[in-house]
Amino acid sequence: MDNYDLHNHSTASDGLLTPTQLVELGARLGVDGLALTDHDTVDGIEEAAQAAARLGMHFVPGVEVSVTWGDTTVHIVGLGIDPSSAKLRAGLQSVRDGRLDRARQMGAALEARGIPGSFQAALALAGSELRLSRTHFARYLASAGHVKDTQQAFDRYLGKGKPAFVAHQWATLEEAVGWIRAAGGVAVMAHPGRYGLKPLGRATLLDEFKRLGGEAIEVVTGSHRPEEYATWRRVAEAYGFLASRGADYHGPGESPAQPGQLPRLPDSLTPVWTRWAH
Repeated sequence: MDNYDLHNHSTASDGLLTPTQLVELGARLGVDGLALTDHDTVDGIEEAAQAAARLGMHFVPGVEVSVTWGDTTVHIVGLGIDPSSAKLRAGLQSVRDGRLDRARQMGAALEARGIPGSFQAALALAGSELRLSRTHFARYLASAGHVKDTQQAFDRYLGKGKPAFVAHQWATLEEAVGWIRAAGGVAVMAHPGRYGLKPLGRATLLDEFKRLGGEAIEVVTGSHRPEEYATWRRVAEAYGFLASRGADYHGPGESPAQPGQLPRLPDSLTPVWTRWAH
């Protein structure tokens, strides 16, 4: 019982599969325990939990909170949360409220570069103003032939420093960790290798995260290159962090790994799921 995948998305945020479909996929792939960690929402958790119970899979309720740290956007995953926590839900609502204005600015930037209608198209793909994200813009740009795939959409238009990137003030690191802990969860730094920080900045972020009550980092994740796993193993050991593993799965054709298909965590680390697995 060690094939846990603790970072996955559904149609409740920017995934392509419904919560039920995601859990069913995990079951087919032999996942022992799965977390749903949608961006800034817990709306899909009840459905996913019901599907997991039906299939006899261990389910870990989760969320991925968007954080602004300096000029860097960082993601903090909460695992084992109580999705009914009033403090968590209010905090997530405050983060989601800023998404619509940001999306309108992104649409205007794309229109200025000869791509009209992207806001409306992305909104149609998202199905809700509160779910609207850069990923939905990327899917539209790819489907309309403006780019070859979603990754190129980020590389050309939507990534930091690109023409349609719009900076936004998300939650603070202290807020995100506080909301997760108030909901009884474990705060996990998602894909720490993805933020492009220099060594001093990385150490400052990790020090602050631990001081605020962060307890784990993702070591084996679909957002890390395989050669990075050893780096983050050493970081987890040095800081005494629990280790997490997750595909960061968004859907077919968009993710480098399916749920439960990444390598196991190194034996030297204590998996974060030891908090819940029996």
